[in-house]
Amino acid sequence: MKKIFATAAVALAALTFGPVTTASANDMKADIVDTAVEAGAFNTLVAAVQAAGLVDVLKSDGPFTVFAPTDDAFAALPEGTVESLLAEEGLATLTTILTYHVVPGKVMSSDILGKKLDADTAAGIPVSIDATMGGVMVGGANVVTADIETSNGVIHVIDAVILPN
Repeated sequence: MKKIFATAAVALAALTFGPVTTASANDMKADIVDTAVEAGAFNTLVAAVQAAGLVDVLKSDGPFTVFAPTDDAFAALPEGTVESLLAEEGLATLTTILTYHVVPGKVMSSDILGKKLDADTAAGIPVSIDATMGGVMVGGANVVTADIETSNGVIHVIDAVILPN
């Protein structure tokens, strides 16, 4: 089950401003969900988004900015966490956590370079973003790949699952 949770990690922490992997608008073919599925590194996130009933929202017009934790980020959570969240009684908490990874609008890394701010999330709980130290951190997670453009927004890959306070 832990592997399933790690596979469900979907949508971002500290961004490196050196040689950062980015995707251009010319590469846009798919929406946020399809892009995450095609990448193969967000199986847990995708499973979590499906369990929480958020697929249709993240396939809608948006635009959305998604801070997407990788499968490894989900795997780093304490044992049993993913399974608990995917269980029927954990779905409300799962939904809050997932929507905490989503900021309405399309925010590119260049929009926040050199800034420190709190951004409103789809969960209604602000997340701290710090792009002042040579990288980007979102809620304590590092952005490891920025600016993956999709047809309905942008994905920034993060190295941890961020949790609202």
